[in-house]
Amino acid sequence: MRLRALLETDLLGLRLLGGEDELDRTVRGVMTTDLRDPSRYLSGGELVLTGLAWRREPGDSERFVRILTAAGVAGLAAGEAELGSVPEDLVVACAQHRLPLFSVVEDVSFASITEHVVRQVSGERAGDLAAVVERHRRLMTAGPAGGGPEVVLDLLGSDLDLPAWVLSSTGRRIAGPSAPGPSPEPPSAIRAELAGELLGALRTGRRGPQRVTAANGAVYSLFPIRGGDSGDVRDTVLSDWLLAVAADAGDWPEERLDLLRGVTQLIAVERDRRDAARTVRRRLAQEVLELVQTGAPPAETAARLRVAAPVLLPGLGSAPHWQVVVARVEWGFTGNGENGHNGETAPAGATDGGIPGGPVAQALLEEILVDPDATGPELSDRIAVAYTGEEAVALVPLPAGPDAAEGDDASANGLSLDAGLHADTLLAAVREPLTRGLDGDGRITLGVSAAVPSADGLRGALEEARHARRVAAARPGRVCAAGHQELASHVLLLPFVPDDVRRAFTARLLDPLRDYDRRHRAELIPTLEAFLACDGSWTRCAARLHLHVNTLRYRVGRIEQLTGRELSRLEDKLDFFLALRMS
Repeated sequence: MRLRALLETDLLGLRLLGGEDELDRTVRGVMTTDLRDPSRYLSGGELVLTGLAWRREPGDSERFVRILTAAGVAGLAAGEAELGSVPEDLVVACAQHRLPLFSVVEDVSFASITEHVVRQVSGERAGDLAAVVERHRRLMTAGPAGGGPEVVLDLLGSDLDLPAWVLSSTGRRIAGPSAPGPSPEPPSAIRAELAGELLGALRTGRRGPQRVTAANGAVYSLFPIRGGDSGDVRDTVLSDWLLAVAADAGDWPEERLDLLRGVTQLIAVERDRRDAARTVRRRLAQEVLELVQTGAPPAETAARLRVAAPVLLPGLGSAPHWQVVVARVEWGFTGNGENGHNGETAPAGATDGGIPGGPVAQALLEEILVDPDATGPELSDRIAVAYTGEEAVALVPLPAGPDAAEGDDASANGLSLDAGLHADTLLAAVREPLTRGLDGDGRITLGVSAAVPSADGLRGALEEARHARRVAAARPGRVCAAGHQELASHVLLLPFVPDDVRRAFTARLLDPLRDYDRRHRAELIPTLEAFLACDGSWTRCAARLHLHVNTLRYRVGRIEQLTGRELSRLEDKLDFFLALRMS
């Protein structure tokens, strides 16, 4: 806005005392001060409001005005409440330095002037920024010359004081301001919390933007960056991006909300471009997967892998080890476990509502296998994911021997290029947001194979990963994973026990204890779990449960009396252990 516009606003009650020729100066902000030297807080273009408390003698005026002029302020408005009228020495000093001077009548508060200026300046900035965003959108649509989403995020921070970050559905940082600002970047735990809040809101149909007070006390406004044209939010919700703004959008005007929505549309262009960049890796993975599934000779599969290796593992050697990860996303899930075991899901081959599960699992697996804290070339550039039917299959290359890059490790998300993927940590950082995105009717299960050194082992690795996923599917929870290490355990057998056998076995052993707990609140089931976890040690179990050993002995005796079993016998301990695992 221009200084001239202030005089045309009668409600402000400003009176011009000097500088009529300078009224076309642009006002970029407002500051109230009574410091003798406020220069450190000035950046240029401000309308300075002062109550004149800094003036102790006439000579102070020239010094104060000289400081303001050097800082490049647009004008000075002096209140009349302190001295009754603006001193003549201040009028003379402003005329000498060509600084426009206004007087503020006593019954007009500085707060009223500040609110008016901020509102006008913000509106103009939003309009200017909207034009920049539109221009940048055209550049990004035409090609990468626009500079990516960071350019627009920098503009949001510098022109509207809105620090913002682009996050994935799991809370991974995709883009942010190029330089640190007054609001620090949210740490990984807060990013995951924000992603979970938005996913939950999208699944329940709550209107946006979502306003969230995070665990660190900061307030964020969340805007979805949608992908695809599906009318069902479940089609993309687990792979969409979001824009997190460090501000409360509750009282924003519609113009500013429209601007932020325009920013999300612009960033969606970048999202589509990055998705398209995965086409080659996806095609390579699909070709290899088809060869492995159809039982092609290992030499043919190895030849295809030699073509894929430079694309998936640039600069890290042409003979890597490989690991296989299998994922499945199911909607319409009503219980815990695989189809026919401890719960129900949509029929095999189609998820609830006809949503194809394979593409959803493919996009999600590509996201899960990215290092959440990667700042350079992302590890997703080395991962190829295909899908077949309702499951997605990832081929993860691991550099072998001396070709491995020193220090190239992403163990934060379970991926170590020396040791490979680990199922127990793979989902740890993303479990909370994905659970919110599933919203009670969806489920994700993953299985991870061991690393194999050549194409000869890929078929076995694929079957191993599929078996591990079935083990994960037999567990309770919305987001579950299992690794190859567990396939040498009794847990490999549990998913394949018929449902009626499982129910009969667990009921025979555990129902008497559950009934007794329900009537007497005796906590026999928790006591049994703790006793087995402590390998039958009376002292360790008593300490774990905060009980006297005699109380523990009484409870164990009651368990043996109700079930007719003896917890001193290995066979009975094993039966109880399996019953608890299957319940």
